[in-house]
Amino acid sequence: SVSLYEKRRNTLVNGLNRAGWKVARPKATFYVWAPVLKGYTSATLAKKILEKSDIIVTPGNGFGPSGEGFVRMALTVSESRLATAVQRIKKLI
Repeated sequence: SVSLYEKRRNTLVNGLNRAGWKVARPKATFYVWAPVLKGYTSATLAKKILEKSDIIVTPGNGFGPSGEGFVRMALTVSESRLATAVQRIKKLI
């Protein structure tokens, strides 16, 4: 349902923003496109998040040249898992 994904989106996006990673709130999708952190490419940031946080994000460059500079996160898991992901990522930024 729409409200389910809205809650998941808010958990992820609000949590990342509170941690200092400025991420725009998507309006009509179950993906969040987050700009890469300073000093990273989409691939190097995705690799670091996987290796240090055990979280899979998709490097934007896999979607073509315009995807570089972003990583994609899916809202396909529960709010509690997204909150855990935020806590793990928070340690990296």
